[in-house]
Amino acid sequence: MSKFDRKTATALLVAATLFMEILDATVISTALPIIAADFNVAAAHLSVGISAYLVAVTVFIPISGWAADRLGPKTVFCAAICVFVIASVLCAISTNLYTFTGARILQGLGGAMMVPVGRLVVLRALPKNQIVRGMAILTWPALAAPLIGPVLGGWIAQTFSWHWIFLMNVPLGIIALTIGMVLIENHKCEPQRFDVTGFLLSGIGFGLFMAGLESFSGRPESLLVPGLLTSCGLVLLILTFRHMAVSPGPLFSLKAMSVATFRITVIGGSAIRIGLSSAPFLIPLMLQLALGFTPVEAGTLLLWLFAGNLAIKPATTWIMNTFGFRTVLLANTVFIAAGFAAIAQFDASTPSWLMALVLFISGMNRSMHLTVLNTISFADIPQNEMRDANTLGAVLMQMTRGLGITTGALALALATMITGSSTENPSVFDFSLTFYMMAAVSLLALIDSAKLPANAGDAILNKRAAKVS
Repeated sequence: MSKFDRKTATALLVAATLFMEILDATVISTALPIIAADFNVAAAHLSVGISAYLVAVTVFIPISGWAADRLGPKTVFCAAICVFVIASVLCAISTNLYTFTGARILQGLGGAMMVPVGRLVVLRALPKNQIVRGMAILTWPALAAPLIGPVLGGWIAQTFSWHWIFLMNVPLGIIALTIGMVLIENHKCEPQRFDVTGFLLSGIGFGLFMAGLESFSGRPESLLVPGLLTSCGLVLLILTFRHMAVSPGPLFSLKAMSVATFRITVIGGSAIRIGLSSAPFLIPLMLQLALGFTPVEAGTLLLWLFAGNLAIKPATTWIMNTFGFRTVLLANTVFIAAGFAAIAQFDASTPSWLMALVLFISGMNRSMHLTVLNTISFADIPQNEMRDANTLGAVLMQMTRGLGITTGALALALATMITGSSTENPSVFDFSLTFYMMAAVSLLALIDSAKLPANAGDAILNKRAAKVS
């Protein structure tokens, strides 16, 4: 196999593992009410099972770069697939929310090592002028997972049993493991000393912070414990970043934050990612709990959101080249917020075709924005700093995905408090208030996007570069 073919095949393999990971996340969305009924808990409380996975991914991602250097990317990547598959089986045999959450945490450990290490292998091998193409390869196949996930999950849960949702990962994992053993090279290098202090501060801090937010979303009688958990977690996270800034050998370097395109899109991008990550969690709940849809009906309608993701993909490079990163980010943020406001109008009288149209357009905006953020983030990062930038970007990306689920559950809990409803049976109006809140969160991204220079990231936009030359 030629060097070029190996690069392409490796990118496709990483995309396939991303497919498996995203399928696992999206296939569960329409099955939440059925799983919740089995566990005898409110469907909205199952957010802890979803966010626990994302917390684990966030906590263990910083180890991935260090482990890949010490043990070799092939060893870490293949071991991560094994952990992910074993944890999937444990999810399938869980009998309550606690064992399910524990299995999801273990699954998050596998995910933390699997996709980031694979992406690092691809990024290290690509020259600057191939980053856009490389990111396109990583993104294209993964878009199929959220396209089929909601319908597949609803159909499996309604026709067979929700347990089979997780057992699907077994054959997928075996295929990815077999190809990875053959394809990925195991180049080792001497890693720096492992930063135990940074790992403990970041892991405990983010875990406590998310646990506190999850406690708030359960509408506890006393706010003391949730308040203490959130406050302690926030303090530890502040100490984490202070430690990373001054330590001679940090868990991951914050150097990339000095690069404007990375810093602004990461910070401002966090707000938009929180909003976007809440949608696949909140929309199926609204359709089933408030509008009376079956899991299959909800999954079929949600398919239009992810169909929009796929439909816009062929045009994303042209749009970025034509309008530039800054213009697209500013305009698209407004479109995303408008999409949340439109979803807030859904009620029992809204025709299904109109819901599908709104979700389709929202999916196009979602895909466009995430593609821009993922592309421009690494536009100005030197090749020798790519590992730390990749680790930091992956940590913050997963952190905001977890915050998106938790923030969505928290917003729904706040809406039910305002209206006096119960979290077990939220009304259409409760969900309307929730989506308006998520629209407001998304609009916060405008603040940072406006700070980008008009020519931000032009170095990796081929058409613009050609015009200048």
